[in-house]
Amino acid sequence: MKEYKSGYVIKVPGSSANLGPGFDSIGLAVTKYVTLFVQYAENWRFTSVPPLLISEEDNILLTVCSELQKLWNVEAPPAHVHIMSEIPLARGLGSSAAAIVGAIEIMNILCDKKLSPDEKLQLAARFEGHADNVAASLYGGLVVSTYKNGQWEYVKLPVTDLEMVVVVPDFEGKTKDARQLLPDKLSFKEAVLGSSHANVLLGGLFMKDWKLVGKMMESDVFHEPYRQKLFPKLPQLREAAKRAGSFGVTISGAGPTVICFCERGKGRTVQNELSSEFPEYKVELLEISQVGSEVHSNIYCCV
Repeated sequence: MKEYKSGYVIKVPGSSANLGPGFDSIGLAVTKYVTLFVQYAENWRFTSVPPLLISEEDNILLTVCSELQKLWNVEAPPAHVHIMSEIPLARGLGSSAAAIVGAIEIMNILCDKKLSPDEKLQLAARFEGHADNVAASLYGGLVVSTYKNGQWEYVKLPVTDLEMVVVVPDFEGKTKDARQLLPDKLSFKEAVLGSSHANVLLGGLFMKDWKLVGKMMESDVFHEPYRQKLFPKLPQLREAAKRAGSFGVTISGAGPTVICFCERGKGRTVQNELSSEFPEYKVELLEISQVGSEVHSNIYCCV
């Protein structure tokens, strides 16, 4: 006799942050996903494909689920969470942000909280420390965010007709380590310059002026000049990508992944060229994920 149990499937896109001068503010959802299969169980259990070689302390899903129970003063029914992830860990493609968003979706279901999209963002940014990656994973597309009067404010922008080629090295890059490379402060003149570059970047995206977007993307003063040492081959990579048809190349998030932006239809050529010239790296073609996190009911069957 077969027993059927209800469960849920949660799908969350990864993301790339900053896009050059949009430091800690701009996030773009990409077509790499973490999928969580959630089934009610007798005890909490986390399994994954491929196996995640992380300690209990480093399990972001478990940590956020536990912290939310404390925050809400509830005890959630235990669940078996099976994880299937395409997002590489600690590479600058939003793996921790996607896990945080996934954990909030899990707890929203288990605790029947009925959180609004904005409430999910405020919680996610609380755990992540800023809203750029989590906002993109929650809402999809390109999201610009800022912090004002104790709240994260955001706007989702209609950006289309882009492809991204990501160059992923075989070594990890921890965000906290990358932040230690940044200066404690910038001069007023530098801050104004950096802010204006981010403003023109967004204007160029609206107008689909890709040449201008590329210029601004590569004119960052906030973080990339200090983090280039994380990817020593960035200058050669940038030159090769632009020769193949990319209009802008920048570090994805805190790195070490490098992301190359292309007009729709040109990404495959850039991917092939970079794969041939830099065989030591994993080179993939991605698009913008216009849809953010999704939750679907599912039925599990067991004998």
